[in-house]
Amino acid sequence: MQGKVWKFGDNIDTDLIIAARYLNTSEASELAKHVMEDEDPEFVSKMKRGDIIVAGENFGCGSSREHAPIALKAAGISAIIAPTFARIFYRNAFNMGLPIFELAETVEIDEGDTVRIDMDAGEVINVSQAKTYKFAPIPEFMQELVDAGGLIEFAKKEIAQKA
Repeated sequence: MQGKVWKFGDNIDTDLIIAARYLNTSEASELAKHVMEDEDPEFVSKMKRGDIIVAGENFGCGSSREHAPIALKAAGISAIIAPTFARIFYRNAFNMGLPIFELAETVEIDEGDTVRIDMDAGEVINVSQAKTYKFAPIPEFMQELVDAGGLIEFAKKEIAQKA
């Protein structure tokens, strides 16, 4: 996957990803219209499908709501790169089929850069700066969740294969 970088700081919590005032729906397309709205009111109108968020420490902290990764994925974010993620967000993201990558060097990546992620090689390539970074490998099962489109789709395929 390859996309333009949108940069956010440390401790981006689930309320900044999708504000609580929009949680009266679980419709992904509705949630997508308001992603990161309180952090950057114009974010959704500026970003394009396939873009990548690069953030600081502790991305996705706050509540355990699944709405946050659902909204990001529905908005078209193809991946998130951060040094650390809140554990519940980490698991929720994979369960929703949103790939996330832990990379300490996010501070070296600038907003507007183009990055390519090679999941098989375990690399983030900053095309704009001609730099390559290695990320912590994603467990095979979690890679299967992303490939399937999330936990529900993975389970459907598993059930179909056994039927």
